[in-house]
Amino acid sequence: MGWREWISMPDLGLPHLKAKIDTGARSSSLHAIDIETFHQADEEFVRFRVHPIQRSESRTIQCQAKVHDVRSVRSSTGEVTDRFVILTPVRWKHQVWPVELTLADRSLMGFRMLIGREAIRGRMLVDPGRSYFGGRRKRKKR
Repeated sequence: MGWREWISMPDLGLPHLKAKIDTGARSSSLHAIDIETFHQADEEFVRFRVHPIQRSESRTIQCQAKVHDVRSVRSSTGEVTDRFVILTPVRWKHQVWPVELTLADRSLMGFRMLIGREAIRGRMLVDPGRSYFGGRRKRKKR
């Protein structure tokens, strides 16, 4: 796996998302805005919107998932915040595995998703000098 890869999260309706693979980060994080909780059949869920394209807000995807946990997370700037955690399958190439994702506004970050070391432990090796082992996403012609 390279230091950046195209992944998908079919259960969230996210067919393509560029992710940074960061072995220096413990947890994984997904860009989410307008986060709100709701209850369904006595279970807590979270509803949120995702801008899947880097540096663009032209496309928005509405997502929802069951709340797996709420955790205090220290950001790259050292700030500690409580974040909702969801558990969802992530697909890369032909592999699918469950990943815990914290939800955070990553609009100022370079990548809409960060995959930390816990998500790939025992599954993947990262070649920091390479990108897109899973292939590049074809761009739409304008």
